[in-house]
Amino acid sequence: MRTQVVIIGAGPAGMLLSHLLAGEGVESVVVETRSEAYVLARIRAGVLEHSSVELLRQVGLGERLDREGLEHRGIYLQSPGERHHLDFLDLVGRSVWVYGQTEVQKDLVAARTAAGQQIYYEVTDVTLHDVEESHPWVSFIDAQGRSQRIDASAIAGCDGSFGPSRAAIPERCKQVWERAYPYSWLGVLAAVAPSTDELIYAWHPDGFAMHSMRSPELSRLYLQVPNDTDITDWSHARIWDALGARLGDGENGWRLQSGPITDASVLPMRSYVQAPMRFGRLFLAGDAAHIVPPTGAKGLNLAIADVARLAPALAALVDGNDDRLADAYSEAALRRVWRCTHFSWWMTSMLHVGADPFDAQLQQSQLRWIYSSQAAATGLAENYAGLPFDV
Repeated sequence: MRTQVVIIGAGPAGMLLSHLLAGEGVESVVVETRSEAYVLARIRAGVLEHSSVELLRQVGLGERLDREGLEHRGIYLQSPGERHHLDFLDLVGRSVWVYGQTEVQKDLVAARTAAGQQIYYEVTDVTLHDVEESHPWVSFIDAQGRSQRIDASAIAGCDGSFGPSRAAIPERCKQVWERAYPYSWLGVLAAVAPSTDELIYAWHPDGFAMHSMRSPELSRLYLQVPNDTDITDWSHARIWDALGARLGDGENGWRLQSGPITDASVLPMRSYVQAPMRFGRLFLAGDAAHIVPPTGAKGLNLAIADVARLAPALAALVDGNDDRLADAYSEAALRRVWRCTHFSWWMTSMLHVGADPFDAQLQQSQLRWIYSSQAAATGLAENYAGLPFDV
C-alpha cells in the first residue's frame, strides 16, 4: 500500500488528524493495536476548552456536541467552609464544555467511517522504518494475520505513552522530562444525576476531591488516594462517605446525591514531556509526546491543539514540498505543551494534600488569593478555558 500519511493510533488525536488531513486533501491510513470497541469505550477526559470546541464546530464535528454537551461558565473552587464560583465568561469571555472523550471519539469514528477512511484495528508488531528518510514506511500484522506494509511521505505518531512511535526516536536524539506525583486519583462513574451545575474542585485535609459529570444522568467523581491504593479496599459506601466529607455534603444546604457506581479505577498522576516532537518524517502528537495530570483538564485539549497545528504542516510537506511549517511544528507545539504542563502542575500542587503541614498553609494562602483577587482568578480562568491554538 501507499498513502501520504500513516497515522499510528485511532484515538481522538489520530482520528481528528485524519479528519483534518482529509479537509486539506491529504490521504491517510490509520493503524491501531486495539479493537474499535475498546477505543470507543475508554473513559477519559470530559472538559473541552473554548478553542477545542470552536475547531470541532469549524470542521463539521460540532452538531451533537452543541445538542448534547454541557456548556459551563466556570468552576467551583472550595476549601472547608467556603465555596467560590469562578465565572470564566465574566473573567476572560470564554466558556468550557463538558463532553467526554468517549463522545468525541464516537463523532470522529462516525465521520471518518462515512468518509471511507481506511483504518486497521487490532494490528500487532507495528514497526516504523526509515523515519529519517523522505519516504518512511510502516509494517504490521493485520487482524487476519497478514503482513502489511504501508509506504508514505510522513508518519504521525498518535499512539500514546506505550506505542511504538515515541520509542522510534533514538535516545541520543531526544530529551525527556518526567515527574511522578506521590498520589493518585480514585475515579468513579456513577449512574446518578450530578449534584452540581458545574465542576467542583475541593481542597480538604483528607485529600483532594472533585465532582464532575458526563451527562445530565451520569456523574464523574474523584478522590485523592495513595499511589499503592488497592481498589478492592474501597467499597462503594466508603467511596461515597469520603466524597461527602471532602465535598462538603450538608454544608450550606448543598447535598451530594449518591447512586450506583458503574466503574471505578485508580489513576496515577504524572507529567511527561519529550522533545523534539519531530524526528525526520515522524511527528508526535498527543500522549505520544506529553502527559499531564488530569487536574487542569488539558490532556485531550493538548492533543487537539497538536493535530490542529500538525495537519496544515503535513499538508504543506507532502503536497507542496514546503517544509517550513513542518520544521516549526515541534518548537511551536512545545511552547503550548509547557504552558499547559505548568498549569496542570500548579492546579495539582495547589489542591492535593501532602505530608508537610507547611505546604498545607501555602495552599490555603493561595486559595484565599484566588478567592479574593480578580487578577488571580483571571489567570486561572485564562489557562483553564484555554489559550488560542497559536499560543
